[in-house]
Amino acid sequence: MTGAIFLSASSITVFGQENGTVKNDKEMETGTVHLTKAEFLKNVYDYEANPEAWKYEGTKPAIVDFYATWCAPCRALGPVLEELAREYGDRLVIYKVDVDKERELSGTFGIRSVPTLLFIPADGEPSMSPGAPSKAQLKKIIDEHLLKQD
Repeated sequence: MTGAIFLSASSITVFGQENGTVKNDKEMETGTVHLTKAEFLKNVYDYEANPEAWKYEGTKPAIVDFYATWCAPCRALGPVLEELAREYGDRLVIYKVDVDKERELSGTFGIRSVPTLLFIPADGEPSMSPGAPSKAQLKKIIDEHLLKQD
C-alpha cells in the first residue's frame, strides 16, 4: 500500500453529538457494521471526549470504510469487505460510514475522496488510505499491520 496518511488527533475538529444505536455482538460477527456518528464515538474513537489524543474504544483491530452509495469503486469494495469480515470473524471488525449520511463525521476526518479506509490496530496509531485496494492487498494489511501476523 502506498500513500498512507497517518491520523493525528491534533488535526481533529470537535463537533456536536448525535444519538444512535449500537450493534450487538451477533450483528458484528455477521459482516460489516454500519455506523452513525454516535456509534462511531462509542465503538471507535470518542474525539469529543479525547480531542488531543487517539484513544481506540474497541478491543479488536478494525477497518472503517468511508464510502458513498453513488461511488462505483465503493460498490466494488463493499462485497470484498463483507467477505473479509466473514473470513476474519471475531478477530477483526469492519465498519462502514456513509459519507452522505454522516457528513459531520466524514468532515471531522477530512475525507475528501471515497472510498477512504481507516486502519485501526488494537494498540497503536491508526492510518488512513484513500482508494480501493484489492482483496490481496487488504489481507496483507490486515495480517501484517492489524493482526501482526507474519
